[in-house]
Order: sequence, then structure tokens, then C-alpha cells
Amino acid sequence: MKNYIKAHEWNIIEEGFDPHLNKISESIFSLGNGRMGQRANFEETYTGETLQGNYVAGVYYPDKTRVGWWKNGYPEYFAKVLNAANWVGLIINIDGEELDLAKAKVQEFSRVLNMKEGYLQRKFVATLASGKQVQVSAKRFCSIADDEIGALTYNIKALNFNGALTVTSFIDGDIKNQDSNYDEKFWEFVADDVKENQTFLTLRTKKTAFEVCTAVNLDIYKDAEIVKPILERVKKEKYIGQQFTVSLNKGDELSLVKVAANLSSENYNKTELLAQTKTTLKRAAQKGFETLLAEQKQAWATKWQESDIVIEGDVAAQQAIRFNIYQLFQTYTGKDDRLNIGPKGFTGEKYGGATYWDTEAYCVPFYLATAPQEVSKNLLIYRYKQLDKAIENAQKLGFKDGAALYPMVTINGEECHNEWEITFEEIHRNGAIAYAIFNYIRYTGDEDYLQQYGFEVLVGIARFWKQRVNWSSDKKQYVMLGVTGPNEYENNVNNNWYTNYMAVWCLKYAQEVAQLVASNNPTQYQALLAKLSLKETEYADWQHIVENMYYPYHQELGVYLQQDGYMDKEQILVKDLPASDRPLNQKWSWDRILRSCYIKQADVLQGLYFFEDDFDFDTHKRNFDFYEPRTVHESSLSPCVHSILAAKLNDEARAYEFYLRTSRLDLDDYNNDTEDGLHITSMAGTWMSVVEGFAGMRVRNDKLIFNPFLPEKWKSFSFTIGFRGANIKVKIDTSEIVIANTTSQSVNLVIRQQEYKLNANSELKVGNSLLV
Repeated sequence: MKNYIKAHEWNIIEEGFDPHLNKISESIFSLGNGRMGQRANFEETYTGETLQGNYVAGVYYPDKTRVGWWKNGYPEYFAKVLNAANWVGLIINIDGEELDLAKAKVQEFSRVLNMKEGYLQRKFVATLASGKQVQVSAKRFCSIADDEIGALTYNIKALNFNGALTVTSFIDGDIKNQDSNYDEKFWEFVADDVKENQTFLTLRTKKTAFEVCTAVNLDIYKDAEIVKPILERVKKEKYIGQQFTVSLNKGDELSLVKVAANLSSENYNKTELLAQTKTTLKRAAQKGFETLLAEQKQAWATKWQESDIVIEGDVAAQQAIRFNIYQLFQTYTGKDDRLNIGPKGFTGEKYGGATYWDTEAYCVPFYLATAPQEVSKNLLIYRYKQLDKAIENAQKLGFKDGAALYPMVTINGEECHNEWEITFEEIHRNGAIAYAIFNYIRYTGDEDYLQQYGFEVLVGIARFWKQRVNWSSDKKQYVMLGVTGPNEYENNVNNNWYTNYMAVWCLKYAQEVAQLVASNNPTQYQALLAKLSLKETEYADWQHIVENMYYPYHQELGVYLQQDGYMDKEQILVKDLPASDRPLNQKWSWDRILRSCYIKQADVLQGLYFFEDDFDFDTHKRNFDFYEPRTVHESSLSPCVHSILAAKLNDEARAYEFYLRTSRLDLDDYNNDTEDGLHITSMAGTWMSVVEGFAGMRVRNDKLIFNPFLPEKWKSFSFTIGFRGANIKVKIDTSEIVIANTTSQSVNLVIRQQEYKLNANSELKVGNSLLV
């Protein structure tokens, strides 16, 4: 665990330069706007340890699978969002001496991510080997107001010398993914162009043939006055730039302004891509940096108005929740139903930038409450559009008759994960897709979605589960063999409780939706039966499984067993592990992990979280008290579920402990892996920990339900949500709950089992001594 980020309510602050922390900081200070993003790499040359990263949403390469033993059904490739052209790059030479913080003496270094206004600022003083000193300040952002635009300013001041400053501003497309399976570069050159102070570089991906045009407009100022030195073209392989030299005297400051455009053939015809890029760049350059920044600030002000969580009395907690919300909105804006949320977003290459079940399980609740309804709906439509691929994925594994298996990892709907215990066995992911549909309908009341899209997906998933179980003549029940549950520290187990329970729930829910669609729109229902070749006799088969599924259970302990044989393992609790053994995935062999009782992330408890109304308080408590001491939380998705469940159990200490862990997972580098990129999808779990955990918010029977408590360290907390056309502001302090409705739509509430009606444009105050 690291602790070098300074506490601040709105800013992420690093003071002092430690090269050993640089890759971690590159992740933490990342920028994005839903369409593109970049790690916080230095603009100037840096020869120290770094992970260069610029990414364009939806643009990927099918990197050939690399495995030692090929198995039937393996995906042929792993889809990867590509490290794209670097447009921020500068080479700074002072009398022939290159500015490089890996070689210079660095003083007064600071890096600040301003989350309120949406930009990154960096300052430092560097002393070169010659003794020459420069003061540098840089500011940059990726615009969420115009998501094809990025901009930066770079100011360099001569502190103790007169000399010649040579600057090269470039776009570098000759890059590769660090995680390339065969050390291959994925981009091909298409074209470049230089026009006055503008540079253009168009590249094409191998195999997938996406084209991306990156363009930069360069303006140069000396002591705030625009200058126009002679710009010399610099051209290399997949690299285009402009170089110039100016004289600086002691005290002079040179300012560079780079406005960039990134356009892809995902959104434009290839024959028009360059022309469209020129038009976009011209529009942005005419606005200039300050106007673009003002638009950025306003756009972020709107985001924060819709989604901010305010915590009084705990700066570390406040900083953390805003950081998580900020990174989520940098990653996904919901404007395009072809896009989704990669576990690392635009902050690193790990996990390929592809879609996992994390989206449905963790991100959908966040976007349901903090963004317009179409944002979360687009996440569901993304999966609907890939239903045919899900059916193909199932067919590759031997399933038939319209059974659908959604991929563990995908960009285009085709499974591309290449570890057998995940690809073939971690099939609980199918349940998360169905649960997200349920969650969306429950929250929005948009039942039309079911007849337009949802029912088809649910039928495909139900057909899969029907074929995946088998009847055990020994148990006289249905069983599910050879699976991996959410706890990936167990592989190829029989009867994972969570997977069995989720399968049954999917079969029940598909039948409920069938009845609902048939009732609401009989004509559409008949059309869907015909489209899906669905006979209502299938429902009876599904129901037989529902009524006869086997669930492993320990009678004496009164807990659901994670899987058959779990109690055969040596039951040593996490607290009794030597600290030197943690994290297990970096210290133990995989064989040793698999034979242990240790749990990577919530498994049985994930099921209790999803289906909490199916179990009483005592059942929750017994299972939580049994499984949490065996959980090492080495998945970023684990602490938030435990925080929510601890809050439900009125266990304030553990609820707060797990909240702080999930919220500061990356800021404090809990798992020693932040340098690979941030844990974007789990950040939604941080929001859930506050809203579903401490505020106890649920939606049942078309009502918003709150069952809150206030952590001891907090004076108050407040948040804003959207719910069925209403905008709701909730504040909880030591004496009362205040809920304000700022719209013309009334809302039915339940607060600590007492029903209320929150009228349009009104405020409700409820006193409650049980808050603390």
C-alpha cells in the first residue's frame, strides 16, 4: 500500500518526483472523455520507466492467442484496444541538451488532477547536467464537451541562462502495445500531411482495418506574444512533426499550445476521414485553448451536478469517491451503444480494454442513477446487438437450439478470452447479463425494453442454462459440473452455489418476462415466439430445473457452501496468514492457491447481494461471518460487495473499512498493480458502497427505499440521483435525512419502513436517532 497522494476534496495531488512511482502516477492521473483517453505520460522526453498509453474507443486488434496447449473451443485471438498515436509529444533541447527528467535534477515537482474542472496540471524545475535551469508548467485535458478534441499548454521558462531552445512537436504512431502476444506492431501507415502549423497522421489497424486520423494545431508564444518561427517538417516511419528554434534569455518564457483532433473510421467514411479531421481541428483551433477549457469546465460542472457525492468530515473518503466518479465518466458517457467499459478504461492495456461482466454487475447501477436513462439502456443494447455472437459462442462449445453464452471478454460479441478455466467455465457471466436487464426494468419501469430487446436475450440465456445442467441420478436433482464461480481462486468445481442459484433465477425471470410481454402486447409476444422458434412447452422444462436444483449447504454451520467439497480444504483464516504471503497471486503458486480455502472475491456473498430479499437477516449474517474471514480481496470487485453487506448487517466498522479500501484501491495502490492501469469497473462499486451501503438505497415495487446510517467519522454525506424523471437530492447527517425533489415528478419513498410521498418540487425531512 502506498500513501503519497495528498488529501484534497477536489484534487489528486502528487508533490515531489519519485521515478519508482511514476507508472503508478501515470495511471492515477489519466485523462479521458469516453471517446479517447491517455495515461499521464510526460509531454517531454522521459527515458525512465514508463508505460506510454493513448487509446481510441472501439478501435481494436485481434491479437493471435498464445497458449501452450490448444483446446477445442479456444478463441483464436484476444481483442485489444490499441495503444494509438501519441499527440502530446514534445522534444525540448536547450543548446543541444535534451530535457529528460530521468537525467535532470528535479525540484518543485507537482502533478495535480483537477477533478472539478477536468484537467491535469504538472509543474517542475529541472536542472540539466550543464547547470541550466528551466521552469515548466503544463496543462492538458481531453474534452468531454467535444469528445474528438484534446488540448495542452506547455510553458518553459529560462531561469539562469541565455540560449537556443529547439522544440519538436510530433505525432508518433510508431508505437506498440506492451502486451502484444508476439511483439507485433498493430498499425500501418496510411498518410501524413503538414499544412502551415498543422500536422496530420492517418494510420490503419492490421486485420480489422480501422483508420484513425490524428491531427495537431501548434501555436507558439513568447512572453505571451504569438511568434511564428520557421517550422521544419520532421518525418519518420508513422511519425510526423514540426521543429523550430528560438532564442531565450534569462526570464523569458516560451508557451506551446497543442490542440488535437482524433477521428476514427468507426464514425466517418474512410474517404472523408482526413477532410473531417481538418474541419474538426480548424473548429477547435479557432476556439483556442482557453475557450475549450471553459467548455470543459462547464461540461464537468453539469456532470458533478448530476452525480456528486459530498462527504463532510473525512477528506480521504471525499477525495476517493470523487476520484472514482471522475474516472467512470472519463471512461464512458453512454453516447454510443457500440461502446462499453473496459476494466482499465483508457488507463492501461491490461484486460485488453474489452468488455467483461463487470459492466452489468457493477457499472449499470451507477449509470442508472447518475446519468440519463439512455446511458444505461445503451449498455444493455450493446449486449442485445451481440446476441447472435453469443449464440455462436455457445455453438462452438456444443450447445444448440438458440442457447446463448455471452463472452467473458469481448469487443465485438465474440469470445476472446483464452484461459480455459475462464472461457469454458466462468459461465456465471451469463447471469449478470440477465440481472442487468432486471435491474434496469426495476429502476426505470421501462417494460417496453423487454418486448423490444430484453426477452430475446433472456430466452437465449435460459436455453443455455437448460442445456448446461444435468440430472444427477444419485442426488435426484439437477447439478452443474465443471464451473468457475466469481472466486477465480477455484477452478473446475462442481455445483458452485452462486452459479446454480443464478441459473435458476434466470430461468424464473425469463418465465416472468414471458408472461409480462404476453400480457402487455400479445401480438408482439406471438411474433417473438415465431422469431425465436420458441414453444411454450420449453417453460415447463425450465420450471422443472427451478424446482429441482441442487445447492450445496452445510447444515451444522448454516451456510451455503461455495461449492461441493469446500469444507475439505484446510480452514486457515486470512488473519492467520503471514503478511509476507500477501498478495497470494504474487507470492504463491497457482497450485497452492487452488488447494487453499482462500477467496479472491465475493462468491456466495455476491449471490446474497444480488438476491438479498430471498434471505433473512440471520442467513446474511451467518454467511458473511463465515466467508469474509476467508476472503483476501485480491479482486478489485470484492471490497464494495462486502461494504454493502456489512452496512446491511449494521456492522459500521467493517462497512467503512471496506468502503475505504474499494474507494482508495488505486490511489493507495492496495494490490500493488495500479501501475498497470486503474480498476475502472470496480469504481462503480465505490459509488454503490455509499448509496446502497451507507444510505441503504434500494428500489422495490416502484418505490425508492432508504435505510441509512452515518459512519462515525462523517458529519454528513449527500448525493444526487435521477429516478423515473425526478431529480432527487439526499442528505444524511447526525440528526435527520433531508430528501429534496427538484423536478415536477413526484416519487414514492420508504424510509426505515415508513412510507412517504415526495411531491414535485418539495423537500422532506425525517429525523432519526438511529443514524449513528
